[in-house]
Amino acid sequence: MNAMKIASIIVALVVALYAILLLAQLWASVVSTTLFLKITVTAVVVVIATLGLAMLYREYIEEKSMKDDMYLD
Repeated sequence: MNAMKIASIIVALVVALYAILLLAQLWASVVSTTLFLKITVTAVVVVIATLGLAMLYREYIEEKSMKDDMYLD
C-alpha cells in the first residue's frame, strides 16, 4: 500500500470522526468547550502532519526512482 493511500485513509478517518463529534457537540454539548477546542487543534495537526509526511515520502520515492532510472544525477 503506498504512502498517499494510507495517508488519505487516516485523514478521512480523522475528518469523519471529527465531523461526528462536531455534530454531537453542536446538538448535545457532549464535552466541555476547552476539551472540544483541544480536540479540534489536535485533529488539524494530525491531518496536516499526515498529509505533509506522505507528500515528503512520495517526493523522496519519486526522486529515488528517477535516480535509479538515470534521469537525475
